[in-house]
Amino acid sequence: MSKKSTVPAAKGRGGLERRLTAGLDAVGIANCQRILRGGMAKSLGFTLTGLKPDRVTAQMKLMPRHLNFNGRVNGGAIMAFADLLGAIGAGLNRPAGYRGGTLESKTNFFSSGHGPYITGLSIPLHIGRTTSVWQTTVHNSDGRTIAIVTQTQMALPMRSEPD
Repeated sequence: MSKKSTVPAAKGRGGLERRLTAGLDAVGIANCQRILRGGMAKSLGFTLTGLKPDRVTAQMKLMPRHLNFNGRVNGGAIMAFADLLGAIGAGLNRPAGYRGGTLESKTNFFSSGHGPYITGLSIPLHIGRTTSVWQTTVHNSDGRTIAIVTQTQMALPMRSEPD
């Protein structure tokens, strides 16, 4: 896994490794690439470890920017990490010509985040025509669950004119 980049090292598909994108359609890959080019994805510095339409996994090496005053992972960093994993999953399932975003998000915190890294697993609870619901479970490096984030992602037709 790359320690410097937000996604695994580029290997022929615009920033996503071939092993991660094998079997995925071009629309889903393009949607993921758009999400991963965003400022938050770059700021968090996470690495995708698995990418399927029904399962997204990632690892985020913890840096000082992720921690709060007492050395634990800031809740906002956990929520942003989970939000991006759900967005990537939704993007993999969105049709061509559509854009998306988070419509609603709820986080339950169970334990403080710590360690050299945290991991996330995002799975769909519902995939519909205009919305999808994703549940992301975030763990410490020791496997302890620190949070579960449930979010609703929307799918809207892209506009031809700028926002």
